[in-house]
Amino acid sequence: MLIESFQNEKIKNITKLLTDNRFRKKSKVFVVEGQQENERALKYDFEPVEYFICENIFKGVRPKGKIHLVNDKVYEKIAYRGSSEGIIGVYQTKEAQLRDFKPKENSTVIIVEGVEKPGNLGAILRSCEAFGIDALIVTDTKADFYNPNVIRSSVGCLFGMEIFQAENDELLDYLKDNRFNIYTTIMDETAENLYKRDFTQRSAVLFGTEHSGLSDFWTGKGKNTLIPMVGSIDSLNLSNAVAITCYEALRQKNG
Repeated sequence: MLIESFQNEKIKNITKLLTDNRFRKKSKVFVVEGQQENERALKYDFEPVEYFICENIFKGVRPKGKIHLVNDKVYEKIAYRGSSEGIIGVYQTKEAQLRDFKPKENSTVIIVEGVEKPGNLGAILRSCEAFGIDALIVTDTKADFYNPNVIRSSVGCLFGMEIFQAENDELLDYLKDNRFNIYTTIMDETAENLYKRDFTQRSAVLFGTEHSGLSDFWTGKGKNTLIPMVGSIDSLNLSNAVAITCYEALRQKNG
């Protein structure tokens, strides 16, 4: 059966999943658009609920599972990126607990506090996955991991990453219990060059929001670290700063 109406209940439901964070969390499902992103979700064992496919656009192999065919206009309405690739999947969410993460002796984790923009979170995920970061931990989170823009900007890297939410107190206890070197990014006279930090041992690097940095909670909790720069500007975009740090950790581990 071909779905041709915007008033179809399944189309109303997926539209709400795309636009309403609270509804998405309550439903415990999320939307994945695009062939590569759906392939990554399946590769990392996310459980599919159903798919919406526009045959005039989709050129790949149909996945196994419940499939609803939609016409071009309906697909364009439910697609976050317009007419891209012709496939949208709905998957069950996963809930991971920080206490279940077992770090290696040389694990590096990236921690971001209060990240608000889904696009920034997605870009951070992409860098973490690309450079072999062992986990991304988000505290005081304002962004939903399963926001469509997080999935889009991470190009599906969300699915292959260890990613956790935690409160600051819980996180600090975890880092101490697991003997992490804690590197904060508070700009003051105590801050030392990123390239002098040792990422061959367990390391956690903390980043705050772009407009206010790390909260006072983290003052004195770690060794302040900065990325050396020679230009007149004194700060970088959050996702760029994370990417540089991730690459330095990989460089040291590769010798």
